[in-house]
Amino acid sequence: MKRLQPAVVGGGFELPDHWVWCGAPIRGEDGKYHLFASRIPKTVIFHPHWLFMSEIVRAESATPVGPYQLAEVALPPRGGDFFDGRTTHNPHIRKVGDTYLLLYMGSNYDGPTPTPDKQEVWRSPRYLATWARKRIGLATSKSVKGPWKRLDTPLLEPRPGEWDSIATTNPSLCPLPDGSFLLAYKSRKENLGNLQVGVAHASHYLGPWRRQPTPWLFKGKPAHVEDPFLWHENGRVHALMKDMTGEICGEQFGGIHVTSADGFNWDFDRATLAYSRRLRWSDGRTTRQGFLERPQLLIENGRPTHLFCATAEGPGLDLKDATRTWNAVIPLAPSS
Repeated sequence: MKRLQPAVVGGGFELPDHWVWCGAPIRGEDGKYHLFASRIPKTVIFHPHWLFMSEIVRAESATPVGPYQLAEVALPPRGGDFFDGRTTHNPHIRKVGDTYLLLYMGSNYDGPTPTPDKQEVWRSPRYLATWARKRIGLATSKSVKGPWKRLDTPLLEPRPGEWDSIATTNPSLCPLPDGSFLLAYKSRKENLGNLQVGVAHASHYLGPWRRQPTPWLFKGKPAHVEDPFLWHENGRVHALMKDMTGEICGEQFGGIHVTSADGFNWDFDRATLAYSRRLRWSDGRTTRQGFLERPQLLIENGRPTHLFCATAEGPGLDLKDATRTWNAVIPLAPSS
């Protein structure tokens, strides 16, 4: 919280005819700043249609704070029987060597695409089936502008009977100093069960991945969290994530900051509030956002410089009631 500066009014990324969610930033080889985000047409309500009608787009800006302008659809749904045939969501971008790595969630489902006259219902049988089919995908490119070459199979599959037996989603990749990689991801053991996050390790970003046997624990129980973001700084692995209950950071849906020496053992007893839904703005206002989540950092020269979060306005804590969604940018003061 100490490094957070006021969020920039008029910055970030918003579209007039689409809901915007997620938002993963990176500086490209062209010197511009690029943001990979999810968009859903406003002809339907935002939730639950992000699961059925999302696609990943790329926006760009001359400055880190934006405003970002839509450039292209980066990962449209592929159709057919591909795991990402109907939906792409949750983008996360890294560059390793000369290769950009775009991780994301893809899903597929049976039946027609929802329409304004026949919208999907949250927790309907089809919603639950589509949620359970979420899988982490990977696309690579030598340019931040593509073209993107996608894997035809998921990077990580669920494990029947384990804590991560229902879906794999919310990917975050962390290159380590020894050249290996950590991958944080969200899953759950039962449909409608608590959201949980775990981590896997591999010598190459294509895997094979060696997973922790349990999700991240808080006071001996699986932590009810989502939206992890990993990075390595000052000899430790750091993580941001969303606290679903407030039990860890003290605020429901607030952001957690926790660190680890190795990326496997996390000191949740020393976790701190990374950011609050009570947001200060550059025009002097303070608002309490209905949602502030999907935290992603812009990292330059090995240091985080800006926090990007998906945010929503609406009458309560239910995304189906969202009236406006966009990606907000919060500059970070230089670290001491």
